[in-house]
Amino acid sequence: MQKCEALANKIKDLRIARGLSQQQLAEQMFVSRSAVSMWELGTRLPDLNLLSRLAVCLQVQTHELLDGMLEEQEETLHILVAEDLPLLLRSSIRLIQEVVPQAHIIGFASGREALPYALSNRISVAFLDIELKGDMDGLELSRRLRDINPQINIIFLTAHEEYLPQAAYDHCSGYILKPLVRERVCHELNNLRFPVRGLNPE
Repeated sequence: MQKCEALANKIKDLRIARGLSQQQLAEQMFVSRSAVSMWELGTRLPDLNLLSRLAVCLQVQTHELLDGMLEEQEETLHILVAEDLPLLLRSSIRLIQEVVPQAHIIGFASGREALPYALSNRISVAFLDIELKGDMDGLELSRRLRDINPQINIIFLTAHEEYLPQAAYDHCSGYILKPLVRERVCHELNNLRFPVRGLNPE
């Protein structure tokens, strides 16, 4: 509930600061006034697409809307894993948990499943399979995650070297060729692009 309240208060404060009524903001957002009301009460969160539109209407960056909500979780180290093969997802989570036992690690089989979690939890590191099935591959998911948290560390997982130029262009933190092995995970976590407090790979 505290996470919802932090975002709700931020939306309300920014709306009032911009001199907008709930109805005026709703019209700019192309949603009902009741939707805005629920966001400000904290009973419902806007999805990522609406959050991006909301940031534009309130004249802020998307991550600024989430700052209050994310700051509450700085003491918890969250690591996200996105892999569409269940066997690989389970084994990846087990291996990463062995390397970083103090972290909260959660896995998803698609980008669409991962985004709502990233909206309400500050993800420090994300291991992403580049060739995720569905309408969002790992490269697109990484961009959406960076919209939420510009200082997230993205480590790509793939069986192919061909994506390395694109990963470098996107300034990812790491690139691991499958299969995932302990030594490689430790190397990437010890050389993150953005330092993570409390991360001590074993």
